[in-house]
Amino acid sequence: MPAKGPVKPGLTNISEDAQIIFNAVWLQLEEDYGHEHLRFAREIILLGGAPGSGKGTNTPFILKARSLTCPPIVVSDLLDTPEARAIKERGGLVGDQEVVNLVFRKLLEEVYRDGAVLDGFPRSKVQVDCLKLLVAKMQALRREFYDTPLHGHFRQPVIHIMVLFVDEKVSVDRQLSRGREIQAHNREVEATGIGEIKELRATDLDVAAAQRRYKVFKEQTWEALQSLKETFFYHFINANGTIEVVEKNILKELDYQSSLELDPNTYDRLRHLPLARDIILHARQDLVRRLDDYEFDHPRLFQQVVEFIDQKIMPIVVRHAISGIAMVNREEPLLENALALAMLIDIFSDRGYHAVVDLHRIEVPEKVDLTTGAISCREKKVYRITIRFKGSEIRRG
Repeated sequence: MPAKGPVKPGLTNISEDAQIIFNAVWLQLEEDYGHEHLRFAREIILLGGAPGSGKGTNTPFILKARSLTCPPIVVSDLLDTPEARAIKERGGLVGDQEVVNLVFRKLLEEVYRDGAVLDGFPRSKVQVDCLKLLVAKMQALRREFYDTPLHGHFRQPVIHIMVLFVDEKVSVDRQLSRGREIQAHNREVEATGIGEIKELRATDLDVAAAQRRYKVFKEQTWEALQSLKETFFYHFINANGTIEVVEKNILKELDYQSSLELDPNTYDRLRHLPLARDIILHARQDLVRRLDDYEFDHPRLFQQVVEFIDQKIMPIVVRHAISGIAMVNREEPLLENALALAMLIDIFSDRGYHAVVDLHRIEVPEKVDLTTGAISCREKKVYRITIRFKGSEIRRG
């Protein structure tokens, strides 16, 4: 299903317990890090799913799809205390305040500045409310530092809820299959001394325990995730199929959309330019960062470049919609500015085109000295702009 949901977190019906927990965690963060250093991951993909739905299997693919090189944040790995392990072995959930504190601190690490995949959060109504409060704080920080030199550290937060769903039978079968595989692996390690012993969950060895774990997911985590459908961008992935089918579904859900990622002012500036289909984006995060910086740091020049594209180039591009290639030759003083030239290329990249600009210098005779025969020339600078995109496919009969 397509992503949906407004970008502003709804702060109605926040529980008193969540408010108390969030305030305590937030005050401690401000004390430990300092107010202006509360720089959280700009994009957060909240990965949830039933036991055996393939979160661990699909996380590397999700990271690649979003051009993220940081490791995933796996909440179960953060909660590695003996007490927490005992609770998890019973198929239960660890306390909300401990989870919220650990997750928020992890999201402040430099390696997650562009984005993070968060596996296993939120899992309760209190954690959902704390997430909403966090995003509200992130937006407040963005407004506070919007017109300051620190604005680049407080960007428009993008929150995705991605739910991998499997039915109970598939979940239980996969849990038990995983248990058998780990048992076989550990026996081989013990026999040969080669390799490392893997952690074996008690719930992966017993049908009733696996069913109980699935029940906890449906009664607590599933409800918590569903409650976010109208607050953040929501993706429901049917994970009952093969790995290949699930990966295809994930890639479709996570296609780059500038309307979700650019600062709203930047997007409003660009939205009237037509989009090309089936584009391949490279260095997505760098592109988003540059475009937002143009809007913040050089708004007047940015607007001039957008108007030049809209008025002088797009009419020619539209006329070449069938071929998918348009070439424009112009003497344009605006493009003598190297930054304006970079803006032009980045704008076309965001809209789904590939733009190449070549500068040709031409000596144009202006006058002749009749006495000496010397010819005076002026230099003519012609910018050759080539725009490529996927054109219309016309079948020839």
